[in-house]
Amino acid sequence: MTQPRPNFGGFEHEDALSILARADARRLKAFAEPLIPGFNGIVVEENRTGLVMLPMRDTAQGTHFHLGEVLMSEARISDAGAQGYGMRQGRDLEAAMAMAIVDLAMASGHSEAEISTFLSHEKTVQSQSDDETLRRVQATRVNMETF
Repeated sequence: MTQPRPNFGGFEHEDALSILARADARRLKAFAEPLIPGFNGIVVEENRTGLVMLPMRDTAQGTHFHLGEVLMSEARISDAGAQGYGMRQGRDLEAAMAMAIVDLAMASGHSEAEISTFLSHEKTVQSQSDDETLRRVQATRVNMETF
């Protein structure tokens, strides 16, 4: 089992991975590319796509069930004892590898200011997108008391 990572540039490790998993693929790949020369020799341990079961909970009965399967891309890399991990929805192995490179940079302590800036920007973009989605959902909500 891996040790928990410390706070990185104001982001807990799990929060950083959540942001990277939803980051725009083009921006993520463009950001990760210049980080590569900062490593001694990246070893790709795993790079694959596969289906993952999507668990849900029935709110009426409180039971758990699988809604279906989601196609995911996964990458696991290492360099000088540090490990990087990436898992993203879809078939884009390059984006999963880019996520793993950023995670490896965080584990190695490289480019903290740049990564923190990138994470902050992506978090802002994602928050705005989530707010817009919630506004669209709210506009379609029906009050059953009025029927």
